[in-house]
Amino acid sequence: MDEFQDETSLDSAVTAKISEVRELLVPAELHGQRLDRMLVAGVPEFSRSYLQQLLEDGAVSRAGLAQLKSAFKVKAGERWQIELRATPQSQAFKAESMALDVVYEDADLRVIDKPAGLVVHPAPGNWSGTLMNGLLGLDPALMELPRAGIVHRLDKETSGLMVVARTRLAMDALVQKMAAREINRQYVAMSDQAWTGNTQKTVELPIGRDPANRLRMAVVDLAKNSGKTAKTHFRVMSQTEQGSLVRCILETGRTHQIRVHMAALKLPLVGDSTYGGSSHPLMPRQALHADLLSFDHPVSGQPLAFQSPLPADIQSLLQAWSLSYNEKPVSQA
Repeated sequence: MDEFQDETSLDSAVTAKISEVRELLVPAELHGQRLDRMLVAGVPEFSRSYLQQLLEDGAVSRAGLAQLKSAFKVKAGERWQIELRATPQSQAFKAESMALDVVYEDADLRVIDKPAGLVVHPAPGNWSGTLMNGLLGLDPALMELPRAGIVHRLDKETSGLMVVARTRLAMDALVQKMAAREINRQYVAMSDQAWTGNTQKTVELPIGRDPANRLRMAVVDLAKNSGKTAKTHFRVMSQTEQGSLVRCILETGRTHQIRVHMAALKLPLVGDSTYGGSSHPLMPRQALHADLLSFDHPVSGQPLAFQSPLPADIQSLLQAWSLSYNEKPVSQA
């Protein structure tokens, strides 16, 4: 799991209280070491990630000259200055007022219906306005939880159901359930390509960073590239000459897993240009929606099941292509 938010919460708490210039004297034992290592040793109460941000922002200097290179070699006896100040990343763990669609809530957890376009975690380019910020605005106590209780992700342009914890007990239990594949997450996807062969298929192909393009994921050979095993079950729900409506059931939860595995089936998602999908005027984003979510409550053990209505863009494309979505409504908790 990404531990970025844990570091951010600590740095944010500290930088909210101070903004100062601190002088660092390079000790003999760090002679010839990298500048970033010296900073970590000299300002141990801050994370390496936060100190790297300060370096890149020109907040580290010697004799009045900023040094931006973390690999710069320092010398014993040198005097360096570092300005401890807030950065966009250190301020990311903050509450923001946001209208969130909460479909279920109790003392231990919430189930959120996330709209397309909402980023889940703060990241470069999106240090605010994320689901995490909205959750903190809804419940300030989540500041005490790693990642504000978020235990799984949806891509920015994927809509649908997510479960988030409200207590550490529930969060730890949900993480364990996720690892044990005890949380049932199902999606509907649309492709303008024809489904061929058996009505049900399972794709079990490892996924990692694309060696040719680090901004996307790909099916990789684990003997040659880093990656993780990934498994998705697919079933065609409806199809016409225009395209296919596909049920997707995750068995693992890798980054972009459904998108990569659909592309491997020669069924790239409509609107998903990253993985070869075609554009369509009715679908301004990738045609993927997390419509079904079920699990046993992490504290009480009560079975919970939720269903999210299809968003307007997917409904419009279904109608245009004469595709049918016939899932029976699940009982709401």
